[in-house]
Amino acid sequence: MHKNYKVNELFQTIQGEGFYTGVPAIFVRLQGCDVGCAWCDTKHTWEIDPAKQTELNLLTDRSNESERWSGVSAQQIIDEIKRLGYTANLVVITGGEPCMYDLRELTHLLHEFGFHTQIETSGTYPVLVDSYSWVTVSPKINMRAKKEVLLSALERANEIKHPVGTEKDIDQLDALLRPVKSLKTKTICLQPISQKAKATALCMQVCIERNWRLSVQVHKYLDID
Repeated sequence: MHKNYKVNELFQTIQGEGFYTGVPAIFVRLQGCDVGCAWCDTKHTWEIDPAKQTELNLLTDRSNESERWSGVSAQQIIDEIKRLGYTANLVVITGGEPCMYDLRELTHLLHEFGFHTQIETSGTYPVLVDSYSWVTVSPKINMRAKKEVLLSALERANEIKHPVGTEKDIDQLDALLRPVKSLKTKTICLQPISQKAKATALCMQVCIERNWRLSVQVHKYLDID
């Protein structure tokens, strides 16, 4: 049994953003990220500190927000979901940066057990997932680590969900999308940064002009995880 996945949190809630907004979901948050987003609200997932390793059951069914993590196998994740009695059909694999991991075993096994899967990634790593997974790329451009958003990740994406603060972010997204050949098949979501009024108004305007979708991070308005 290979303990390939370093889990920081596992909990059930409502998906608050993007295509699946409002859908009950089980979140599996993986530890580790080297992208360095200034506005990140899960900075506790960035470092993988061996001294912070613990047992899975000490991290699950609650809001963790600590640097603790547990190294587990795909089967152990499914066993924990069953033990907790969760009823959601959608499993959202997030982070951190989940695509630092090869997610093919985990997503394939989840599908075998009747779950749907969604991956939330920055697009800076190859997306190694089951072919049935819904991939949400939230491209992180010119972050602290200066990591490139991969064209292969954008091509694999079912959804491209872009954080927006100013017109510059729209221009950067346009440049990023220009070489994507499969763009017409994708859902494009604009997400105002930090619920700012000007950013929200800009996103609404562009979404109406281009027939894109607005993502308003409902979970933050509802004050839920």
